[in-house]
Amino acid sequence: MSINYIILRNLKKNAKNYYLYVFALIFSVALYFAFVTLQYDPAMDEIKGSIKGGAAMRAGSVLLVVIVSVFLLYANNLFIKRRSKEIGLFQLIGLTKNRIFRILTAENFILYFGSMLVGMFVGFSFSKLIIMILFKITGVESGAALRFSTQAFIQTLIIFLAIYALIMLMNYAFMKRQSILSLFRVLSSTEEKVKKVSMWEMILGIIGLALIALGYYISTRLFSGDFVEMIQLFLAMVGILGSVILGTYLFYKGSVRFIFYLIRRKKDGYLNINEVLSLSSIMFRMKSNALLLTIITTVSALAIGLLSLSYIAYYSAERSGKNDVPNDFAFTVQADADKFKAALTSGGIPFQETFIEVLQVKGDFGQVIENRFGNDASDTKIISVSVISDASVDQLDLSEGETLLRGYNDVMQNFLAIQDSGEIQLMGRENSVPLQIRAFERQYPVSWHYTGGFPIVVVDQSVFERLKQDADPKIQKDSPAYIGINIANPTKLEEANAVFEELALDQNQANESQLGVIRNQKQTMGLIMFVVGFLGLTFLMTSGCILYFKQMDESEEEKPNYTILRKLGFTQGDLLKGIQAKQLFNFGIPLLVGLLHSYFAVKSGWFLFGTELWTPMILVMLLYTALYSIFAILSVLYYKRVIRESL
Repeated sequence: MSINYIILRNLKKNAKNYYLYVFALIFSVALYFAFVTLQYDPAMDEIKGSIKGGAAMRAGSVLLVVIVSVFLLYANNLFIKRRSKEIGLFQLIGLTKNRIFRILTAENFILYFGSMLVGMFVGFSFSKLIIMILFKITGVESGAALRFSTQAFIQTLIIFLAIYALIMLMNYAFMKRQSILSLFRVLSSTEEKVKKVSMWEMILGIIGLALIALGYYISTRLFSGDFVEMIQLFLAMVGILGSVILGTYLFYKGSVRFIFYLIRRKKDGYLNINEVLSLSSIMFRMKSNALLLTIITTVSALAIGLLSLSYIAYYSAERSGKNDVPNDFAFTVQADADKFKAALTSGGIPFQETFIEVLQVKGDFGQVIENRFGNDASDTKIISVSVISDASVDQLDLSEGETLLRGYNDVMQNFLAIQDSGEIQLMGRENSVPLQIRAFERQYPVSWHYTGGFPIVVVDQSVFERLKQDADPKIQKDSPAYIGINIANPTKLEEANAVFEELALDQNQANESQLGVIRNQKQTMGLIMFVVGFLGLTFLMTSGCILYFKQMDESEEEKPNYTILRKLGFTQGDLLKGIQAKQLFNFGIPLLVGLLHSYFAVKSGWFLFGTELWTPMILVMLLYTALYSIFAILSVLYYKRVIRESL
């Protein structure tokens, strides 16, 4: 029997075990090659032109390498252990360790580089589609073409050659430290089986649940005012991270077994076949996989959380842009506005103008504001605010003793919570005016240049005139009036925006185009969302495959049990119901815990990223859950085949 025959025979024999590994390898190479191809594509210059864009692409490629490397090394470790008996048999028939290593190296070379070449071809084929998706997300108007990048090819080849060298080094070290006897016991010793839940495990389980609950509670209080200094805020964040991660580890180490132990005890130990195949199996195996499941859960929560936050920012870009620039175009300099209006008139573009005089006044908000990040001294309640007349706001008529607060963002509301009723004092140089808050509305009447995120105070025209006469000139802005221009015909908005950019009116930062602001925000957050989504998809694929490989091992190890159960009269359908419940727990528990972690992480600070929480977060979670469920379904199908072959 020649070495070449052994290699080919082993490849054929292990094809049914390697197919998902090969698919994951092809998928990983394709993702990396397509991602690196983006970096060298000339069409990306518009996006990579900024430091943030280039840094995001480089950071994404580095993290992609880390994720793929860890997956491939871990998968190889699983498969080399599965072949430990085969390696032991080779030694028994007289093959040396070096010769066996050369056989494994040749097999891996064919499998690895064959998959890598296929992956590069797939990545090249889809590179145009990927860049088109990126341009669609970021709103970049540029042509995308199918280009083969030699630089991307060389970079991908070097990276995966280095990973292959690490894999071979791992295999060599494994074979060198194993004796023939130990090779036949490797597989049986890889899973820890504990038949009794000890008191110590119960305590650990309770501590794990308590630590997770503590982390969740602190996250809900993070921006509530309990932590008013930066060092306190930093320590709280570190505490949340440490508490949740340690709690997750203890949860898998003891909580799951403890909970299932309570369920089994409630049934007095009388379990049906479905419970034996699901609850009991998980009780005896999850403890040994605690570290792996903790890593998968933590990184899953990180991926879901980051993707949710980036999508929140992207999803909220339009509303945020309209808050910052309430009209199609905003000006603070009359000369710039006149220049733009003249250009619109000559171009035949109809428009409407809004003119709002804005006054800067000191206001005492001591009775209605809660400063969550400072002391309660009265001087923290004296804030410089912008004041406008009710005559500047359509369909609004206020009395002299009342006011309306308009416009705020969620960040300001979380740091400086303002009540929607109560009394405020507007102070001039000599006199002050007490006003009762009538209502609190979200819409911004003027641009961010005047608001800074704090609400605009709307008062009666007579009050406005009194404040104007008594105004402190030292705190007034250089531009005392806001000029907003709306394009009457929406189909002319793009043309008007082109005129705005051609006249370079945005060189004055206070002059802004609403369309331009929205596009800039979508481009920045779209790029970040694309990179995070790329990394999240890669991790989803790799972690799903790792859990699937673990289920493959368990199914082969439990095959004799299925043989006995089949001989006792249980049908394939009976056993499969228990297996389905088992996979629901095996894949569902890490997914559910990861979703909970990400929910509390996103809930604690989502307002720093956008104006909408639920829709973006739920969409991300549903998509992640749907993709993750594919691996659970594949595991059930693999178990189904093992059960069918067990008799």
